[in-house]
Amino acid sequence: MKVYNNILEMVGNTPMIKLQKMDTGKCQLFGKLESQNPGASIKDRIAITMIETAEKEGWIKPGDTLIEATAGNTGLGLAMVASQKGYKLKIVMPDKMSMEKEYNLRAFGAEVMRTRSDVGKGHPEYYQDVAKRLSEENGWYFINQFSNSSNIAAHYMTTAPEMWEQLDGKIDAVVLGVGSGGTVTGVGRFLKEQNPDIDIVLADPEGSILTHYHETGEMIEAGSWVIEGIGEDFIPDICDMSLFTKAYTVTDKESLNTARELMLKESVMGGSSTGTLVAAALKYCQDQTEPKNVVTLICDTGNRYLSKMYNDEWMKEQGFLS
Repeated sequence: MKVYNNILEMVGNTPMIKLQKMDTGKCQLFGKLESQNPGASIKDRIAITMIETAEKEGWIKPGDTLIEATAGNTGLGLAMVASQKGYKLKIVMPDKMSMEKEYNLRAFGAEVMRTRSDVGKGHPEYYQDVAKRLSEENGWYFINQFSNSSNIAAHYMTTAPEMWEQLDGKIDAVVLGVGSGGTVTGVGRFLKEQNPDIDIVLADPEGSILTHYHETGEMIEAGSWVIEGIGEDFIPDICDMSLFTKAYTVTDKESLNTARELMLKESVMGGSSTGTLVAAALKYCQDQTEPKNVVTLICDTGNRYLSKMYNDEWMKEQGFLS
């Protein structure tokens, strides 16, 4: 077994598991365990690529201050990289995100600023607008995962090739969510280059605008949802929506209970966005009349949601558990 020189070398090459005990119809469903990255989420990949690209371009150097707007996991990946490379990090995070994420960020040495989750893009208190404004006022480097092409590159160069190799190219569909858009654009482009017939399936929380946009091309006003990390009230700059061939809307209740079912049946503990992806993947699988190999992501660890979705009392209070 390999001995690593530092924690950053351990990012990527995550395992793939076949989900055996859930109703996948005629299909086989595989989950790529991004929760096994050292920072416990898929966002470790983009954190390294975005920071190292900025270093190569001469935009940042150790000792500088970085700032990012994030639902938490990109921030945690960035905090891990920043701590190893000698950067100061400021994180702007909406107030609906779990306290576990904030505690984890602070433990890495990042400064966390909470802002409103009930306002949309363009509002002065919207988390991305806050981060951009603070970067301009203080001369901090704004990483901006939502417009950063290195976000796409990380998934094109690592996540997708790993999927392809692990299943020997036998992939019929991949089910993905949209947060910043980098995953679908990077993974989708790579897989479509290997096989144009692969279905790229959108898993979208109810309240997000993305399924409606995919189906109609129209922008609508967003609702609200409790799922963290995916679903949007705008189309991120780096999100190539044309890659999607099908979309499923998943309610908060479906998402959270599917994640809990995944834990009970498969002993795989994912976060709330994992519940959305697996729920949509199961819908897709059950819709198929021919056997297919379907891949989705276990985006992050469920340990960041113990006070919420894995807490029976919280679930009952929110009306998600009877």
